[in-house]
Amino acid sequence: MDLVNSSDEFFLINATVSPTTLESWDDATLLSLQISISAMLAIVTLATALSNAFVIATIFLTRKLHTPANFLIGSLAATDLLVSILVMPISIVYTVSKTWTLGQIVCDIWLSSDITFCTASILHLCVIALDRYWAITDALEYSKRRTMRRAALMIAVVWVISVSISLPPLFWRQAKAHEELTECMVNTDQISYTLYSTFGAFYVPTVLLMILYGRIYVAARSRIFKTPATSGKRFTAAQLIQNSAGSSLCSLNSTSNQEGQLHPGGAGGGGGGGGGSPLFTNSVKVKLADSVLERKRLCAAREKKATKTLGIILGAFIVCWLPFFVFTLVMGVCKDCWFHPVLFDVFTWLGYLNSLINPVIYTVFNDDFKQAFHKLTKFKRCY
Repeated sequence: MDLVNSSDEFFLINATVSPTTLESWDDATLLSLQISISAMLAIVTLATALSNAFVIATIFLTRKLHTPANFLIGSLAATDLLVSILVMPISIVYTVSKTWTLGQIVCDIWLSSDITFCTASILHLCVIALDRYWAITDALEYSKRRTMRRAALMIAVVWVISVSISLPPLFWRQAKAHEELTECMVNTDQISYTLYSTFGAFYVPTVLLMILYGRIYVAARSRIFKTPATSGKRFTAAQLIQNSAGSSLCSLNSTSNQEGQLHPGGAGGGGGGGGGSPLFTNSVKVKLADSVLERKRLCAAREKKATKTLGIILGAFIVCWLPFFVFTLVMGVCKDCWFHPVLFDVFTWLGYLNSLINPVIYTVFNDDFKQAFHKLTKFKRCY
């Protein structure tokens, strides 16, 4: 008897909730989800555009930041700004609608821009790491060759490589131009291109970054515990990693020069006083020694911060881009493998997120950028 009543109750519920009601409830939920996703992705896109635009404006308006190293960072910000303007907005529409409705030409332009700008953003991290590595391992010699022209040449190489990776898909997509286009994706059937693009845009640069940042980290750590000398190279890892604008806080040249001038028998040191009073000279030496130790303490603190920054840079890059390129490589090599389409969207936007993280890392952890940014914001408020 209870079973019959339960059966009657079941049919009553199904009669009350019609298929039309269920369909309208699904549509409302889907619409709400689409609006939420669109709003979230739009916020990420806007934040990416504004943060990179602020970096470019800060470098452009601050004369102290007009250095080759900051020129590379400014170029990275410009690349990430292009990602936020030309790639991410269209990606929002495609991610939410799941159907491509903008035609073949726009698809080709969007895909080429996506591959080119994202690859250029990744390769910019490599040239910045390479620039810092050379600046640390061969500070005095590289400082002579560290010019705007050299930085421009490195940037040109980045764009040549990026374009060479983005062009091949255009050739075989033209063969399908007469077909109705409902999706806009790179054809992973071409295994040779999948290997070429993934290794050229990510795996090789990642290995290079790990090697360079590993050596920079070792050099920075060794300098922290290195006793300060009175002569020789004065450029430290903190100065070259963190203060790309050329701050001389960790340089002890001025101290050693003063000490040499105050030394008995030094040039101009014995004029009128026969080398000066021994008590006065010893007092100055003590003060200079305290100054050297204080500078060493400050440098050690900044070098520790710089080494942590390196870990954040490399960690953020790998976390953002590794899932996407692993997914792309597996889909190109394994034809029998299946993944939910949502995974591709998540991994794609995780990679785009790196364009937002880049300006944050390269400015928040850089004292010169923070000071220039604060001055710029204060100026705008006063204006």
